[in-house]
Amino acid sequence: MNNYFRQRGISIAVILVLSLSNIAFGQLKTVATASQLRSISISTQPDAVVWIDGVRFGTTDKAGSLKIKTISSGAHSLRVRADGFKEKTEPLTAIQRGEIKIVLVKTTDEAELAYQEAERLTGVDREKSAAAYRKAIKLKPNYPEAYLGLGRVLSDAGDLDEALKAIATARKLRPAYAEASAVEGRIQKENSEEAKAVAVFKRAIVEGKGFQPEAYAGLGLLYKEKAETSSGGGDFDAETANYTEAAKNLKSTIKQLSGAPDAIVIYQLLGLIYERQKKYTDAIALYEDFLRTFPDTPEATAVRSFIVQIKKDIMNPSEIK
Repeated sequence: MNNYFRQRGISIAVILVLSLSNIAFGQLKTVATASQLRSISISTQPDAVVWIDGVRFGTTDKAGSLKIKTISSGAHSLRVRADGFKEKTEPLTAIQRGEIKIVLVKTTDEAELAYQEAERLTGVDREKSAAAYRKAIKLKPNYPEAYLGLGRVLSDAGDLDEALKAIATARKLRPAYAEASAVEGRIQKENSEEAKAVAVFKRAIVEGKGFQPEAYAGLGLLYKEKAETSSGGGDFDAETANYTEAAKNLKSTIKQLSGAPDAIVIYQLLGLIYERQKKYTDAIALYEDFLRTFPDTPEATAVRSFIVQIKKDIMNPSEIK
């Protein structure tokens, strides 16, 4: 629309690449609009990571509590992990609301403790994180999650060949490993193997039985970049087709994330694409849905300003670029 939005698109794309590693796999049964969402409050160990249907929703506070206000209807799977404790997965029924207590048991499993250390270090020191993953693998060679984590951290460090080897081993240990395929798609994209990336992302979605938000997000970003390349080359038909494909995949990502924190970035990215397509009504509707789902986030102020700017530009079409 104008230089402001072009600059915003660049920052969102960078953030999205970093956030993809926090989107895990799962088997989400349903998706919902903001009006259909329910709230739960997890009570467990402090600083415990909480996943719903394999999608990370956050970390408990120092009191061991995390409130989640965006649980869709239907049954789900709840997974909780805290350092020094054995990870626990249990069903979340369709009628459960309010406080849910999760009792974790301490673990002495050295491989699991090394894996937890590796996970904790991923955003702090990639080299140490990779070493911890390798320690976990040495202690427990049949550990697909550790190979997957190693693949992620090696990919983030730019060691794409070794990352692919780690992912291949993870898939050998666990065939039809949807999350591993999604990471492989990211690696192929970084390798500029566009066709392979698309094929692998689509394989991840099939392996996830239709549910794989990381793969959908990867496809969305890939097609967005293809659209921008087509635009720069003056191929406006290809630009339109690629933006349409990007929007379709990012819309699926938002639905499958079902209010998880990673959806915040995806909403803004999809809104930017709608604006570039001059689908201003769709962009406003999307941003309004964002505000219903995430009314208290720091990003809400910026999203409100997007709506104001779009409406202003609609009233003054001569200013639209």
